[in-house]
Amino acid sequence: MLLAVFAIGTCGLIYELIAGTLASYVLGDSVTQFSTIIGVYLFAMGIGAWLSSFVVRDVVARFIEVEIAIAIVGGASAAVLFLAFSRVSFFYVVLYGIVLLIGALVGLEIPLLMRILKDRYDLKDLVARVLTADYLGALVASLAFPLFLVPKLGLVRGAFAVGCLNAVVAVWCTHLLADALPHRRIAWLLRIEAYVCLLALVIGLVFSSNITELAEDAMYSEPIVFAKTTPYQRLVITQGRTSFQLYINGNLQLASSDEFRYHEALVHPAFSVFTERTGRTPERVLVLGGGDGLAMREVVGYEDVKIATLVDLDPVMTEIAQSLPLLAEQNQHALDDPRVEIVNADAMIWLQDELGERRYDVVIIDFPDPNSFSLGKLYTSRFYRLLQGALTGEGVAVVQSTSPMYARRSFWCVATTMESVGFSVRAYHASVPSFGEWGYVLASAKPFDVPSTLPDRPLRFLDPETLSTLFVFSRDMARVPTEVNRLNNQVLVAYYDEEWSRWH
Repeated sequence: MLLAVFAIGTCGLIYELIAGTLASYVLGDSVTQFSTIIGVYLFAMGIGAWLSSFVVRDVVARFIEVEIAIAIVGGASAAVLFLAFSRVSFFYVVLYGIVLLIGALVGLEIPLLMRILKDRYDLKDLVARVLTADYLGALVASLAFPLFLVPKLGLVRGAFAVGCLNAVVAVWCTHLLADALPHRRIAWLLRIEAYVCLLALVIGLVFSSNITELAEDAMYSEPIVFAKTTPYQRLVITQGRTSFQLYINGNLQLASSDEFRYHEALVHPAFSVFTERTGRTPERVLVLGGGDGLAMREVVGYEDVKIATLVDLDPVMTEIAQSLPLLAEQNQHALDDPRVEIVNADAMIWLQDELGERRYDVVIIDFPDPNSFSLGKLYTSRFYRLLQGALTGEGVAVVQSTSPMYARRSFWCVATTMESVGFSVRAYHASVPSFGEWGYVLASAKPFDVPSTLPDRPLRFLDPETLSTLFVFSRDMARVPTEVNRLNNQVLVAYYDEEWSRWH
């Protein structure tokens, strides 16, 4: 029975983590989603513990029924939530309804189990043993979830697998506690229910990929040609007749039909500032983010570049950028260039602990938008102080900075934050049809002029006449005052959430 408690503790926490992770995937702002999911889940466990006081007869039978219910609800939870997100307008009701239900059922388990075991141990030993097994199960869940379940199984298949474990516990208990049931017939009925539940969950496990595809097909307008859940994010690539699109956690990251406008605007103005200032082409370039290899494509097009370092958190992203034909052809196999060094690490930690004596002429920062605190830290004054240490004396950095049209305060907050640590900055923007007006901020330790020249190489979007217009802002995108985005307040995430929520 204590082994059963261990399994129960493991399953219960994993259901909570699945709900929080899935909510952060589809709704963004992982801190808010995990905080509210955990709060509601614990509150529901309290409700379940209170409801256990109303179970006065056939405690063993009720305990097994609770196990069966948790197995089926928890096992199907990820599939139901993915399907609901793309098909109903009341997703929050479904999300928190499932969390409340699972939490209440989990809250029923331990009180009922302790009542079943009360005649076998004195109270002191009973509480110690049961809670120890439960907490050990939670530890195993917290390790297994990020290290195995998400990267190897994914959320939908993983939930069904954990549900199967819960159903096995229910079957096991029908044998282990058979003598405590009032009638043999009840034991057989509960056993049949548990086996039917297990069979249903096994079927869900087998067809979990089909369920995921069904849910995601409704989320995207084009057919999905690649999908993978990594320890860090959900990657989906869709393809239409004329282009393909990359989505990360449901957010569009690039469209092959117009990404060249975004990446030319991201890379070449920084190169131009450095060249006009020093009279030479940058030789050492650092790209932070940009695991798709498209910014690096623009970088390695400069023959004078000798070292190009790419730091991206997710090894799966850089792997598919090299091996998936769609992406590899789009980035022109830039990550296979012998000058390119790929580092899979958190950019902030890498700058702080791994940079060493290396310095770069140009740093290209191509992170996803700051829609969560884990991403917002990469736009803080702390991060930009670390960035200063990565640049040579004449070095230039550029940061993709969301849209000055749709998220005006967010955009200018990036510029304000970079200025707060001593950078001289110049903001600019470019029109990218898939995204609208998109913004960037150039930064250097020394003042610099708006660049006026471009490399002598064929470009599809930029030319000298267009380059100068990028630095002109219309009145509806002009600078507005903002706070500095610091690590301890993350005001940029609040700006971003408020501004973009108006357009979703």
